[in-house]
Amino acid sequence: MRFVSSFASFALIAASAPAPAATAAPAHGGGLVRVRFTTSEGPVVIAVDTRHAPKTSANFLAYVDDGRFNGVTFYRSARSRNEQTKGFVQGGIRTDARRILPPFPLETTAMTGLHHLDGTISMARRAEAGSAGGNFFITVGPMPTMDAHPGSPGYAAFGHVVSGMPTIHRILAKPTGGGMGGQLLLHPVQLVSAVRLDGKPRPTGMVKPWLMKTHS
Repeated sequence: MRFVSSFASFALIAASAPAPAATAAPAHGGGLVRVRFTTSEGPVVIAVDTRHAPKTSANFLAYVDDGRFNGVTFYRSARSRNEQTKGFVQGGIRTDARRILPPFPLETTAMTGLHHLDGTISMARRAEAGSAGGNFFITVGPMPTMDAHPGSPGYAAFGHVVSGMPTIHRILAKPTGGGMGGQLLLHPVQLVSAVRLDGKPRPTGMVKPWLMKTHS
């Protein structure tokens, strides 16, 4: 299963495109919920915008609160051909069906008013608009081509990095090869845990088959 495959080609040049007029990321507060990623490359804290992207945020926080991101990886680095320090990194459950939650509607940037700026977190998906789930990407440099535009609904931006961009830069710089146009990390970066820092966790209560021990 391939995620974010439809922008694999233009993502390599998107970092050099002009940013949209609305470039200011919202400050902490006003519906923002912070989540801390602990990775093998260092910590990253993101702010999830529950006010502007409520459906996408609810999906992401359900994965966090259930522990569905604990023990997964950042597995992809898509670097710009024009500027190797720009692009995006992708992580999540990949194709682990044991961790996946039900699908949800696509909230486009035209609906939310959010944009793919430097340090934006957004949902990865297949070609189908409603196929996002347990995989996400973080941009390094503005990537306005991922926003909704005529002929494409784009991708669902739902928050931004508030600390830890050096960690994202290190992941982006790691050696790649293999599938996804040669963008798979040769040594995926461990996402040890994802923990909500604000508000009360709201786990789904669904079973967690990836935690169940198998018996031979």
